[in-house]
Amino acid sequence: MSTLRIKAAGFSCETSGSGEAGPLRWDLQESGERITLRLRSEGETELSEISLRFGFPFEKNDMLYLNGYQSWTDSRERGVKGRMHSLDRVPKALVKKYSFDRYGDNRFVRYGQKRGQQHGFTYGYVRRGEELTLFGSLAEESGFTVLRFDTNGNTVTLEKDCRGHCFSGDYTVFDLVILRGTEDAVFDEYFRLLNVPPARGRRLTGYTSWYNLYENISEESIEKDLRGFAGSNKLPDVFQIDDGYENAVGDWLVPNERFPHGMKRAADLIREAGMMPGIWLAPFAAEKKSILVKEHPDWLLRDEDGKPQPGGCNWSGFYGLDIYHPAVRAYLKEVFDTVVRDWGYGLLKLDFLYACCLIPRRDKTRAQVMYDGMRLLRELAGDALILGCGVPLAPAFGMVDYCRIGCDMSLNWLGDLQLRPFHREVPSTRNTILNTVFRRHLDGRAFRNDPDVFLLRDDNIRLTPKERELLATVNALFGGVLFTSDNVGAYDEKKRRIYGRIEALDRSCVTKIRATPRKLTVTYRSGGKKQKFTLPLK
Repeated sequence: MSTLRIKAAGFSCETSGSGEAGPLRWDLQESGERITLRLRSEGETELSEISLRFGFPFEKNDMLYLNGYQSWTDSRERGVKGRMHSLDRVPKALVKKYSFDRYGDNRFVRYGQKRGQQHGFTYGYVRRGEELTLFGSLAEESGFTVLRFDTNGNTVTLEKDCRGHCFSGDYTVFDLVILRGTEDAVFDEYFRLLNVPPARGRRLTGYTSWYNLYENISEESIEKDLRGFAGSNKLPDVFQIDDGYENAVGDWLVPNERFPHGMKRAADLIREAGMMPGIWLAPFAAEKKSILVKEHPDWLLRDEDGKPQPGGCNWSGFYGLDIYHPAVRAYLKEVFDTVVRDWGYGLLKLDFLYACCLIPRRDKTRAQVMYDGMRLLRELAGDALILGCGVPLAPAFGMVDYCRIGCDMSLNWLGDLQLRPFHREVPSTRNTILNTVFRRHLDGRAFRNDPDVFLLRDDNIRLTPKERELLATVNALFGGVLFTSDNVGAYDEKKRRIYGRIEALDRSCVTKIRATPRKLTVTYRSGGKKQKFTLPLK
């Protein structure tokens, strides 16, 4: 028996079944493996809170997985007494100054205060031995479903992210399916029920400019990197130009002074070198110092008080764009037409996509905005391949060809020591490896997984040789994208052998994966030999 709580303007109730009050009617249906809740309002109703709680018999050796809010959010199996850290202990002045609460869910989700109280979005599972019990939402487009496991009280709670949402007519709040079986069986069935088309993208190899020079790229550096691949026995599929070519984030059609001949010439050079040109964009973000912000302040996403909404502290700080503003949509069409059809880029890495749904609208939930944003990008990109990044995952299912499923890797193991206590999306090689393993179920079902890059080079890096090879191994075993920021053409014989061994790996090589609250162990075969690696989860 479930307990339903509904709070709306001028109305509040707690019940265990269908009912009605005033203009609002609710229909709660429970049939074992399926739970649905639908509302109907004869007039406009403003929602405040909707939750549904039911019992589940957690056991002490269960492992729990709850999908994080967006691409970068740490998402891994935890024990029944696990916990997730929030920004509660970070000084509010720091949070406000650097917009740390914009990257994840801290602004709109309450974090559990006790061990054993964990939450995630859209789907989650309980692993008991080899069997999974999967809880999966089939109604994300109406609003994100926050799924809570409380192992102290043996309860599962669904919450709809719908505060302030106004609707009339019919509104599907929850449509939850509960599936039991092996990992492959439950995820195959879940994505069948979601009606997500199989990922069309094949596995890609590639080079990206980011994790070497970062923003300090130039026409000369791109040409130098291309020359490094000349004569290579096997070229990567894609050569991607990352952040650093534009005047400022948002000014996509205005290359900076380091690219005097423009971005079409760079694409032509990449194509002539035998690779597909790829380019980085953050289409829903605009840097504070950009021409766009100075000339079009009315394009910015604003709250009810008219304040522009910051999306984070990257660059000079940035704002989200209002995707429903006709001029914004016209501008984005011009950008995509130019980048894809005039310049000739075939792969678009679209980043910081959560920026369009920083706040909900009165007539649309946060999820509805994000779904509209993803449909817009798919339409604008046409036949170009999309690699999504920094995006809540459910709206990206079936809409992008490739998608980042972890945070940025870092040039050392744990990332920046100063940032580590902050939000759950900070760059970290350890965290991105764990996400790559634990979000493996999405690869080929929702899109092809992008685990971020591997690096084997010896210069400009603080990862040990063992850590570098482990990162490359995990990316190859579980990813649908195998990118590096190394000049592969400059590898010595030893690194070429490692690279060749890495390229030969894929999911079929994995023989066993085991997680406990303390460690993760993966067993696989390489070169005809049994191999194994172990990572601490504490």
